[in-house]
Amino acid sequence: QVQLVESGGGLVQAGGSLRLSCAASGLTFSSYAVGWFRQAPGKERESVAVIWRSLGSTYYADSVKDRFTISRDNAKNTIYLQMNSLKPEDTASYYCAVRNPGSGLWQYWGQGTQVTVSS
Repeated sequence: QVQLVESGGGLVQAGGSLRLSCAASGLTFSSYAVGWFRQAPGKERESVAVIWRSLGSTYYADSVKDRFTISRDNAKNTIYLQMNSLKPEDTASYYCAVRNPGSGLWQYWGQGTQVTVSS
């Protein structure tokens, strides 16, 4: 059974930093593309960052580029999202997800962790 568990969310002032973690059981992150998504109240879920399986290449949404960094620790089977220079508009629930390489769908999701940035 696949389980993804996020942690590291919290309340931070604008300009501050947080590091989110996503730990997996039941699968090996290095074999999959893994992404971070977020959803703010009243808004659609959006992709924030993705680390791809091959070569560990990454994608970032324009809104977080140069502020957020996604990384993977294969030994710990954990994905991180380092978030710097946080803005109030980054306030959302953040989720990690694993992409099914066959279907291309984001198949497995964590329960989410709340990030709140105060102005």
